[in-house]
Amino acid sequence: MVKIQYPASRIEEQIDDYHGTFVADPYRWLEDPNSAETREWVDNQNQVTQEFLQDISQKSEIKKRLTELWNFPRAYAPYKVKGKYFQLRNSGLQNQNVLYSMETLEGDKSILLDPNQLSEDGTVALTDWKLSKDGALLAYATSSSGSDWQTWKIKDINSGTDLTDKIEWTKFASIAWNNENTGFYYCAYDPPEKEETYEAINKNQKVMYHRLGTNQSEDVLIYERPDHPDWGFDPIISDDGRYLILEASQGTDHRRLIFLQDVATHAPFIELIPEMEANYKFIGNDGSVFYFRTNFQSPLGKLIAIDIEQPDKEQWKTLIEESEDAVESIILSNNQFIVLYLHDAYHQIKRFDMAGKYLGSIELPMLGSLFSIDLENFLFGDRPDDELFFVFHSFIFPPTVCRYSYANDKLEVIDKPELPFDFKNYTVNQVFVESKDGTRVPMFLVHKKTKLEMDPELALLYGYGGFNISMTPGFLVSRLVWLELGGTLAVAVLRGGGEYGEEWHRAGSILNKQNVFDDMITCAEFLIEKKYTSKDQLAIEGRSNGGLLVGACMTQRPDLFGAALPAVGVMDMLRFNKFTIGWAWESDYGSPEDLEQFKVLYSYSPLHNIKPGTNYPATLVTTADHDDRVVPAHSYKFIAALQAAQAGENPVLIRIQTKAGHGFGKPTDVLIEESTDIIAFLVKTLAIP
Repeated sequence: MVKIQYPASRIEEQIDDYHGTFVADPYRWLEDPNSAETREWVDNQNQVTQEFLQDISQKSEIKKRLTELWNFPRAYAPYKVKGKYFQLRNSGLQNQNVLYSMETLEGDKSILLDPNQLSEDGTVALTDWKLSKDGALLAYATSSSGSDWQTWKIKDINSGTDLTDKIEWTKFASIAWNNENTGFYYCAYDPPEKEETYEAINKNQKVMYHRLGTNQSEDVLIYERPDHPDWGFDPIISDDGRYLILEASQGTDHRRLIFLQDVATHAPFIELIPEMEANYKFIGNDGSVFYFRTNFQSPLGKLIAIDIEQPDKEQWKTLIEESEDAVESIILSNNQFIVLYLHDAYHQIKRFDMAGKYLGSIELPMLGSLFSIDLENFLFGDRPDDELFFVFHSFIFPPTVCRYSYANDKLEVIDKPELPFDFKNYTVNQVFVESKDGTRVPMFLVHKKTKLEMDPELALLYGYGGFNISMTPGFLVSRLVWLELGGTLAVAVLRGGGEYGEEWHRAGSILNKQNVFDDMITCAEFLIEKKYTSKDQLAIEGRSNGGLLVGACMTQRPDLFGAALPAVGVMDMLRFNKFTIGWAWESDYGSPEDLEQFKVLYSYSPLHNIKPGTNYPATLVTTADHDDRVVPAHSYKFIAALQAAQAGENPVLIRIQTKAGHGFGKPTDVLIEESTDIIAFLVKTLAIP
């Protein structure tokens, strides 16, 4: 492979002093996305990357096949309010999902909101929506070009028209309607300076109340904590409408405080959980008795009841004890507690009565998981409902809408898509790998049923390992093409996630972060040892925190991989906390301002562990110019350093998507183009026939 002539990346004399360690940052200028120099650099990098990708003869075939597979009608779990159903659907290649309403599940579907009509290029996405308690009004949030910033508007469902209300500068929190349907609570930040919209640090979130028909400037401040600028809030209204519950957290730390206010009297907030010692998630209440999912003194999770009139811990009552499996979610539906468990990283559903007595399980179609857009709402069903909805999927089981009837104790499929793919020729199994320190690490393997009879071939190893986020069996169209190419898909369940509760999460956080990379490297070595693949035909992939994972693994073991795909990754571990919401990740990463934590961060920071004269694997970094979560400077600086250091002929390139962000809400046509480029890159660099 001919060595590529990369665009020039100017080197500046920038040296920073971290606790007496002097660290060069020669590409600091790339942190300014608005400078003419950075914009020219982006254009030049994209040009080189596209020239490389356009030279791949199979690219058009890959795109055609991806488009064929992507073009299937898909539906999400319906949400029921006042006997009416609301559901997101996509006909197949629509850039954004469309929100429908219907009187019955089998009846006609009326378009309530079509985000595809909000922009010509499909870059305006519906990012959140909440129905008023009476089902008459829809509050919906949109974002542009993939930004985390949301704008809320209100739609009258009967007339289909928008009211004049408009709420701006919200992110990382939803809204809560009051029971009178006259207004809602929301969380907002102060507007940033225009030129820093996508880079400014987000702190001092405020809880506000908006009365319908008024201007946002008239909204009432409900709660703020200037003494704790790092706190963020989620507002919730209890089903009886009496209480406003604030779940307060610090950054991405899953520990929470719980504050309550009687909305009728507007009395001062009660600090029910005043210390950030564990995770608490409000489930519901019966009068003064409040139900919470928590990992307090139970790292795998349990359900407790707290009488707010007797809030002392000695009075707390455990309704559902901690088990051997981690609790992912709990909801109240049909006057039952429906608990979603993680068993070796795949889902199981169990039912309990209001006293915590086990009632039975809901059997799922196969080894797989429930699908959730927001990683929070997996189960859809309110307390009075006689039915429960969810979307189930697995690696070779496309997203399928399921309905469970409490009366019949029966699960039925109400919406399963058909794809032009021979699923029966593939298999999913789970193996357990012993990591460097002896820890048992699960890994899912997906491949053709005849794979074990063949010589070592292609493998794509995917991982995440952080922020208590679980890697469960999930469906992605692009993975089907990889399987058709003869590849094995391997998904590693790494420490740092939530698959085995809080202890598993903490074992891959802050001072223990190296465990995550050790787990991933061990999984890669397992695939080679067991002859699923060879070093030259093994690719590694991850997004966001998973991009950091890829960056750390490829710099620690450049000899182990044939290709690396770090997407929207956190690559500069000494400055991640300087931009937008990056400071919030200190709960998982630690802080470079702390000497001990700095030493660990510096030891694995992908940007700072690139060594000149090293033969790195073929690398395609992907990012987006409007990513205001993991700002693109991480990827810019990483690839500039990697291109300068690369000794071999393996290409090290960056693909920078314009008018896009961290990933959510990305138009379908953009997703297909991106997936095409990634697979084409692997086809060429791994020499796939």
